[in-house]
Order: sequence, then structure tokens, then C-alpha cells
Amino acid sequence: MTQQKTLDPTILAQWIGKQETLRDTIRVDPANLMEMTLDRPARLATGDALPPLWHWLYFLQSARLSELGRDGHPALGGFLPPVALPRRMWAGGRFGFNAALRIGNEAQKTSTIKDVALKQGRSGTLCFVTVRHEISNDAGLTLWEEHDIVYREDPKPDAAQPDAKTLEGEWGFSETHCMREVALFRYSALTFNGHRIHYDRDYARNVEGHEGLVVHGPLVATLLADFALRNSADLPLKVFEFRASKPLYDNGPFTLHGRADGGEQTLAVTDPAGLIAMQARAHF
Repeated sequence: MTQQKTLDPTILAQWIGKQETLRDTIRVDPANLMEMTLDRPARLATGDALPPLWHWLYFLQSARLSELGRDGHPALGGFLPPVALPRRMWAGGRFGFNAALRIGNEAQKTSTIKDVALKQGRSGTLCFVTVRHEISNDAGLTLWEEHDIVYREDPKPDAAQPDAKTLEGEWGFSETHCMREVALFRYSALTFNGHRIHYDRDYARNVEGHEGLVVHGPLVATLLADFALRNSADLPLKVFEFRASKPLYDNGPFTLHGRADGGEQTLAVTDPAGLIAMQARAHF
């Protein structure tokens, strides 16, 4: 039974500490489908280390069609709190890598609601939900993730726009990507993500106020982690963190930027206008 949606902080706080555990096998097929979605040969095999952030291809969940909200996500009030705000976005995340999660291994993911916080922003009421995920196999904890979700009001014509900034300083390396409709569809399919902002252009524009189809925040973060690794002189990634500040769309290219600082990298993504859409740090 779906919980009545609310913005009562006392009720929402009851979800803090709620847990669920899922089990899965890190199969090779989803990983190679991801390789091809990134326009690379399908070269991964059983026993290979799963690339960082590709754990999002596993431990998938869903709900019956009748149990979905208007945005295509499962209705809230089960594991996630019943926040009475209609728009949901991936705000950021932090990751620690203890050991390789290998293809072919069985693994389990334990998720815990760490915090629920209501805030007032320039565009109205916001609710931030932080979920901690820990993925383990027979050898113990392989990686942990803290995932920040933001819920917000529908757009208002007179709402203040978020501050947009351009990059400053020197950047050592960069590359440009363009994620069109088919790439967004493929990533939605691989992660069983029904969020309509990634494939329903009319919904994205007319209901949630976007300029076009939204490039998944996790997909952009995955590209950044891969970009960092390819510029790390083969050092293993130990910690990665990112924060999204504005959406990226399928209507133009975006650019990944990086610069090295000892055993760390500072990373950023800019949209076609040169405005910062995501910032990140990688520690090796």
C-alpha cells in the first residue's frame, strides 16, 4: 500500500535508517552492452574487473505499471520516503572502492536511508534524500556509495534560475561527447530507468520544463570516472565524488575537463554554452 505523500519533516524522518538488501550476479552481458552504448568493442569477459560506477547496471528493481508515478519512477512510500514533490533528480554522489567487483561474481547490495532534509531554494521547496549503498561479495566490502537525490517543485514561469558558472584556470586534458536519443534509450534500458525525462521529449519539456531530453546524471558521472582513469597513468581509483549543478541535454555536445594534482584529479563537465553542469574529484 502506497504511503500518502507529505512534506511533514516528522513523518519523512521516520524513513531514516530504513534498509533493504538485494542480491545479483555481475553478469557479463550487461557490461558488454554498456561497452557498445559507449561506442566501444564488447571486450569484457568473466573474471574481469567491472569498471567504476558500472554497478548501476545491476541490482535492478521495478514495479508494476499501475504502481508507477507520473514521471515513470515507482511511486514513493516504500523504501524511499513519500516526498510530496513531483520532480526527482540525481544531485550527486560519493564512492569508495575497496576491491574490484569482478564479472561473474555473486554480490549483494545493502541500502540504507541516511538522511532526509527539507530546504528552501531559489526555485522553491527542495527535499534531499541521501542513501548509502554497500556492495559486498564473498571477500567482503568491495565498494560503498552515498547517493544524493533531490526532489523539487514543478517549474514556475517566474522562478529564479540557478546560478551558472564558467570554468576558470588551466585544465590539462579534455574530450567532447554527444549523447543523442538512442544512447539515452540504451542507458535507460540497461539500468531499467523509466524516468520519462530521458526518452519522452514532450514530457521533459512541457511538464518538467527542460530544454530537451536529459542526459542521465549517472551516465555523465560514469563518463567522468572513465575519463579520469584513462588519464591516471594506470593508478587504481580509490575515491570518486561528483555534484551536478545543471542538466545536460541531447541537443548538443558537452565537454569533460580534467587536471591532475598529485594523486588526485579535479574534473568538470561543461554544456554547449561553456557553463558548468557537473564537478567531480577523483582520488587514486
